[in-house]
Amino acid sequence: MEHKDLDVWKCSMDLVEEIYTMSSKFPDDERYGLTSQIRRSAISIPSNIAEGSGRKSDKELIQFISIALGSLTELETHYLIAIRLKYVDETKELMALITKVKQLLLGFRNYLKRKL
Repeated sequence: MEHKDLDVWKCSMDLVEEIYTMSSKFPDDERYGLTSQIRRSAISIPSNIAEGSGRKSDKELIQFISIALGSLTELETHYLIAIRLKYVDETKELMALITKVKQLLLGFRNYLKRKL
């Protein structure tokens, strides 16, 4: 299965773009703190989908999808921290994208588990 053909990978790539744009508004003194953390967690999502897709079994892919889910919840937490610190305003669009990626990851993982 080619990762670039997966809707979950495409959507998570969109999320990376949104996170980079949003986090560019953080204060300069957060460059090595929250900015770095939120970007790394965002990048981890499509990267783990891609790595899992390149493995030899669906069982391994499920593990990498689970790691991507962990990265997504980490990203969501970083975003909520940024809102609390008033670095950015909460947007329904970004929360909707986070929710969509979560649903796609869970759906893909459930599909793979049923195949086994």
